[in-house]
Amino acid sequence: MTKHKIYTMSFASVYPHYVKKAEKKERTKSEVDEIIRWLTGYSQEQLETQLEEKKDFETFFEEAPDMNPSRKKIKGVVCGVRVEDIEEPVMQEIRYLDKLIDELAKGKAMEKILRS
Repeated sequence: MTKHKIYTMSFASVYPHYVKKAEKKERTKSEVDEIIRWLTGYSQEQLETQLEEKKDFETFFEEAPDMNPSRKKIKGVVCGVRVEDIEEPVMQEIRYLDKLIDELAKGKAMEKILRS
């Protein structure tokens, strides 16, 4: 079975799109980074290293130091698919991140985005 092409895309190539989406709605890069750190357990320095090294999405999530167990509380639809129903683990992690960025762009409060 061939991997979905997003798995081999560098996280660094998509990251600016996350930031742009947030900034278009008056949110910030630091909020995007906070979401990514919350989801993956990366420190800011580790996140920046991942971006500099242009790790692909699959590696980015495989190397995540501490995936947040509260991510399982993320529900909803991204790209026409319910994130909680995605069976492939890496794709689910990618879609969790997409959903969190969507919530940020829609103006949701950070404590709700981060499932506090």
